[in-house]
Amino acid sequence: MNWDDTTDADAAERLVGASADREDQAVEAALRPKDLGEFIGQEKVREQLDLVLRAARARGATADHVLLSGAPGLGKTTLSMIIAAEMGAPIRITSGPAIQHAGDLAAILSSLQEGEVLFLDEIHRMSRPAEEMLYMAMEDFRVDVIVGKGPGATAIPLELPPFTLVGATTRAGLLPPPLRDRFGFTAHMEFYEPAELERVIHRSADLLEVEIEPDGAAEIAGRSRGTPRIANRLLRRVRDYAQVKADGLITRDIAAAALAVYEVDARGLDRLDRGVLEALLKLFGGGPVGLSTLAVAVGEERETVEEVAEPFLVREGLLARTPRGRVATPAAWAHLGLTPPRSQTAGNGQQDLFGA
Repeated sequence: MNWDDTTDADAAERLVGASADREDQAVEAALRPKDLGEFIGQEKVREQLDLVLRAARARGATADHVLLSGAPGLGKTTLSMIIAAEMGAPIRITSGPAIQHAGDLAAILSSLQEGEVLFLDEIHRMSRPAEEMLYMAMEDFRVDVIVGKGPGATAIPLELPPFTLVGATTRAGLLPPPLRDRFGFTAHMEFYEPAELERVIHRSADLLEVEIEPDGAAEIAGRSRGTPRIANRLLRRVRDYAQVKADGLITRDIAAAALAVYEVDARGLDRLDRGVLEALLKLFGGGPVGLSTLAVAVGEERETVEEVAEPFLVREGLLARTPRGRVATPAAWAHLGLTPPRSQTAGNGQQDLFGA
């Protein structure tokens, strides 16, 4: 194969990948609830938010700024779109990493329409100069644009139309208090119970025109890590399996067989999760082991292990963080069907987990 052939092949692969991503995004958009009545789960958040929006509509005013925190995939973006829909307002979507300069934020704010909803994802990753500009914009609907440099620089005040900022963050603790305090309503999104995920799966199956039995939905829900986004993604993969390998009907057995093909076990662990546990148990005797060493052992970046695999493993009680490093719990040994070495557990910092 010559260079041109390789280039063409790479380009074709990128196009196929981009097309698949667009298709997934289109499906996800189609499955999003359009109003609070359709939104499943997060009962307290829904009730509180409904009061905030109804009161704003009754006053004919712009809704207060809203801060939504919680793990990825729990519905923060969906709720921002619902807020805009409930208020009959357009929505502008951007993210913290995209705003690296105060001028970037000023350009967005100055183009907003009255009542518009600005959704700022990953708000904790916004640059400090932009963050400081946002304080005044949220409180006074005004920004000062600096023209010039040095002693000759002047600040030109720019009035903004009233708008609603919806900030979303997975790490609320990184938000400075002055920013957090400017939100009129804050909500923390909780992980979903299996019964709630079953309702999400049945709703999505209806929209996708997929036939699914209750036990099939329960099987998928149990492996969805308490997250609707994951539940919908697994549903689509099980649908593919059912269409190719069966008659299209999703039963418990079909769901279990499909998820085994995609390496999602009965507890919801995927390839990366199991790789981390297997390395921790088989290579390092259950730990303690440093995060960087563990990441090298599984062939992943440190950030991937820390931000993707670890939170779920800790929440499931399979892994613990200690001052000396990562340590497997008794539940991890049991889940992989392994026996912890008795002579090792007494001296490696795991005695608190395994007992004396």
